[in-house]
Order: sequence, then structure tokens, then C-alpha cells
Amino acid sequence: MAAKCATPLRSLNPQRFGRIVSRRLYSSQDPTVAVLFQDIDPPVINGVRKPRKPGGYQDSGADIAYTLRSKGINVTTPDPSPQVSKHEGWCFSDTEEGIVSAVNNGATHLWANTILFDLHPLQRSQKLTPYASELYVVGQPPGLVENCDDKAFLNDKLRSLGSYTLPRSWLVSKSDNLDEFVGSIKSFPVVGKPVRGRGSHGVKLCHSPVQLKQHIETLLRESPLIMIEEYLAGEEATITVMPPSPEQPEHWSMLPVTRFNHADGIAPYNGSVAVTANSRVVTNEEMKDPAYGKVMEECQGVAKLIGATAPIRIDVRRFRVGSEFALFDINMKPNMTGPGRPGREDQASLTAMAAAAIGWDYGTLLQNILLSAQRLSVFRDYRSPF
Repeated sequence: MAAKCATPLRSLNPQRFGRIVSRRLYSSQDPTVAVLFQDIDPPVINGVRKPRKPGGYQDSGADIAYTLRSKGINVTTPDPSPQVSKHEGWCFSDTEEGIVSAVNNGATHLWANTILFDLHPLQRSQKLTPYASELYVVGQPPGLVENCDDKAFLNDKLRSLGSYTLPRSWLVSKSDNLDEFVGSIKSFPVVGKPVRGRGSHGVKLCHSPVQLKQHIETLLRESPLIMIEEYLAGEEATITVMPPSPEQPEHWSMLPVTRFNHADGIAPYNGSVAVTANSRVVTNEEMKDPAYGKVMEECQGVAKLIGATAPIRIDVRRFRVGSEFALFDINMKPNMTGPGRPGREDQASLTAMAAAAIGWDYGTLLQNILLSAQRLSVFRDYRSPF
């Protein structure tokens, strides 16, 4: 079962890659890629605002632009000669002005390395509409992200289908009686976290009623709605699901990457501790455990259900040692840093680590993601399955 879930695609050399992209997307020209960074504050959605990342993902954006260029892909940048040692200058702003500037610079493919939402210029800008059938986007449709970035919404939808394994969870709002709620929790520890989070921001393992109430109060100062979740005490892993492409017409799971060296039960933010220091791809021997194959199939099912058009990364954890896994965090925009630029040797993301296990270097991973680009017109026409 596991081998079937993780069947690798063939690695692509730049020449063959160019032919495939031309055949699928453009009959007369090679793609020119512009990477976008987050320059717009996410809006308040259902009373909740997703925290903005400092720097707006320019670090991974620079990694993507530099590495694609090193693989022979045309990449346009706002700075004609960006410095490899700096994050700035490689990516265009995701504002309407920034995106139009990228198109005017010759971009045929926009790599949306940013947080999207329904009112984002990629979805709504009338200035981009004339290019909707010619311009291609790498990323998730804004409508998908707006719905599925809400952990409570997506988890409830998956739970209602009855075919996904999830931990127990509770929602808490500012109008709730906190003493009454905390008193209803009979088993500790539990995890408190935002419903629209980023990385490990606001995620904390609470060992007692007092600690839980204090953390809830802290979270509610940032957001009117938060989530409390059953603590999963077993092994943690993360699984990247790749989108369909010309060579692989279905969603498919990369090998799981197991996590270790947690800080009080929670995997630390990758900006504090490089994931290469606390993560590794599971071995062939470990993959004989059917729990891996089962959860990989569940992850593929999620990606297919929501219609993911770019990689998603799903964090999973066993209820206890040796048990099955549960899905506990579904990431619409996984971190995509990687080695290539000087001084970035230890910056492989969890997805890049999984890719290396099937023989893809970071550049080959990016080339394969680029194959999933879709027309802006299709991108804008996404319809939710819920």
C-alpha cells in the first residue's frame, strides 16, 4: 500500500521540462516565472485574521526564483540583478500594482508564494482579466485557501464525512464562559491554537485547567475564536501531497517525514530551529507499518476532495505509541525554502526533504510544481466542494 501511495515521478532535465511545459501551456514560448511575496495584510475573515509572516515569505521566494533560474527557467525579478545573499529584490509584491508590474516584465507564470483570499488581486483585479486565458498561476485558488485555512471549518467538514481520522476538538469564543468550558475538559494535556494560524504561532500544550484558561485568554486577545484539541501523544510526521500534473494525473503523497525533538510536545517553528535538525524521512523498514500507508491515502483524499492545485502539507500524529495516525493540521501553503543560495544549505523545507528521498533535488521539486500551473481563468473559477 505504501509503495503505491508514494510512487515517484521521473525526474525531469531542463530540456525535457521545457518541452513539457511548452506542450501543456504555451505552444510558441517558454515560461517566464515571476514569484510573488506577501505584501498585503490578510483580511479579517469571520472575525479572524491570519497572522502575517515577517518579510512576507521573501526568503523562500528568493530561494524559488534563484533555483529556477539556475535550472534554466526564465525568471523575471523586480531588481534586474538581485543579490544572492539577500531575500529582497527577487520577488514582486502581491499587490495589484506588483502583479501588473510582473506581467509587464514579461511574466507568463505567477508563482503565488503568498497567502491568498477571495478578495486578493489575483482573484479580483480587473487589470488582470484580459490576461486570464494566457497567464498561469502556481498556487491554490483564493476561494480554496479562504475556506480551508480555517482549521475548524475544514476539520469539521472532514469529520462529517466519516472517512478521515481526526482528534477531538472544541471551539471557544469570547462569549463563552471560560470557567465552565475549562471545567468540562476531563483529560489533560490538550493543545490550544488559533483557527487561522501560521506555523506554530499561538500553539501551546496545556497541562492543567489553570494553564489552559490562561492560554485561551491569551489567544482570545488575538482572535475571537480559537480551537482546543485533544493532545496526540505518539509519533508526529508530515506528508506532502503533490497536485496533478501532465506526468501524474492524480494527487499523490510523498514519503512521510517524521518529526522529533519537540519543545514541550510541539514541533518548534522552522524559523527558530531548522527542520533538518529535527526531522527525517521514514525508512523503508518503517514504511512496512500499515499506519503510514493508511494516513498517506487519507492525505491524498483530502487534497482530491478540496481540489488542491499546488502542494499541501498535512501534519499527522499517532494517538499513542504504535497506534494509527490522525490528521491534525492541513497546510494550504507549506514552507518552500530550499538550499541553493549561499548560506542556505540547511534551509531545506519538510517538502524538500521528502522530495530528496525520491531523488529530486530542490530545483527538480520546483520544476515539478511548476508543471501544475493553471490558467488564471481556471484559477478564478474554483468552486468549493462544501
